[in-house]
Amino acid sequence: MIDITRRQALLLAASLPFAGAATRARAASQKITVALDWTVNTNHVGLFVARDKGFYRDAGLEVEILPYGDTGSGTLVASGNADFGISGSLGLFTQKSAGADLKAVYAVVQSETGRVVFNADRTAIQSPKNLDGLTYGGFGSAWENALLQTIIRHDGGKGDFSTVTLGTSAYDALANGAVDFTLEVSTWEGVEAELKGLKQRSFRYADYGVPDEHTTLIVSSNAYLVANPKAAAAFVQATRRGYEFAVDHAQEAGELLIAANKDTLTNPALIDASLKALNDGHFLKSANGAIGTMDKAKMEAMGGYLFASGILLDGNGKALKDKPALGAYFTNEFLG
Repeated sequence: MIDITRRQALLLAASLPFAGAATRARAASQKITVALDWTVNTNHVGLFVARDKGFYRDAGLEVEILPYGDTGSGTLVASGNADFGISGSLGLFTQKSAGADLKAVYAVVQSETGRVVFNADRTAIQSPKNLDGLTYGGFGSAWENALLQTIIRHDGGKGDFSTVTLGTSAYDALANGAVDFTLEVSTWEGVEAELKGLKQRSFRYADYGVPDEHTTLIVSSNAYLVANPKAAAAFVQATRRGYEFAVDHAQEAGELLIAANKDTLTNPALIDASLKALNDGHFLKSANGAIGTMDKAKMEAMGGYLFASGILLDGNGKALKDKPALGAYFTNEFLG
């Protein structure tokens, strides 16, 4: 149906003045692909707004948002199979340290959205040291142990706890009491839990010795950025327009996101509440007005923390002996 409509539009345009020039302009649009880091959620809202409001088209771009698949976004970008990708901060630092050609160009969120979470009726848990001896529902990465040990020890605990690797099943396990605590994204799983009527309490990482971070980033490769600097700048700046729109017109942005992903996003209340949480918490746009910009000190602090924790490995799987030049991991130059 889409192809038929397109052909009809081209036939109509051919009968109008300057149709040839318009067709050539469309043909000249540079194609860009963007890989997602997970199934579609509100972290991705700016991409869909920029595409469907025509911000990319206005910038001379034809942007394809690739569906989430088995191959991670960072791998797709580093291998040249995607031009840009959504990536977690942890993914950027660990993959680039291991030799992947990656560079962050946009901060989707301005501060950490993750939380250590547990059921509100666990009155014995008053601070992180009370997590000692309990069972953590985890996701299988070395980062989690380092993170939780830092938080517990910063509060005076030993950092000793049991781990059961459950993946996303950890949220159900927490709800039914099979595990004592887990990690969640406050602006997504946290919002979803609240909508379900689940009562939770949480600890914020940065309150207990872990550097604050831009949890979610947009990355590209040095190879692409060097070969396509104008297209990269056009993409990053049009993307920022998309996220700015989501801040200023959250309801319409949410409707656009849902309309573009009807089969995946079947709970409009979750989208509305998540966008509200992102905006009320100054995640998409900081309290001082920053949007898209990566804070140099924040990026380097997190990279330094991961290095000191032994999380950054080289291409042979061995911990880096020397702290890498973290300034090479990110750039704000394409924001204009």
